[in-house]
Amino acid sequence: MPDLSLDFQFKSPINKVWDALTNSDTLAQWVMENNFKPIVGYICQFRNEEIDLIVDSEVLVVDEPYKLSYTWVGGPINTIVTWTLKQEDETTHLHLDHTGFEKVDPAFNGAKYGWAYKIDELKKVLGEIE
Repeated sequence: MPDLSLDFQFKSPINKVWDALTNSDTLAQWVMENNFKPIVGYICQFRNEEIDLIVDSEVLVVDEPYKLSYTWVGGPINTIVTWTLKQEDETTHLHLDHTGFEKVDPAFNGAKYGWAYKIDELKKVLGEIE
């Protein structure tokens, strides 16, 4: 089964990146509208009305500020998103594992390119790019 495994670097401190991954208002600025809370077992949704997409999620792991994992169930996919953070000197390393895809198909490719686009949006939210 194919899995997405992507790495990103930020100049922002780890706690600022963690906040962008876990604060509902900040998440809405770079992912989608949501009612996310970083509480294990919390059930929430990410919503994009423009493309009529609802993603159902359950928070699986919260290890502030190092690891966050939640289900990502929407359309044809039933997957898990896991963010792992590590700070080295002035750089925060962010690793994304998006697992559970059954095959390389439009949903997999959409996630692959979608997350890369979303990370650029995150960099704007963090003030790292214009």
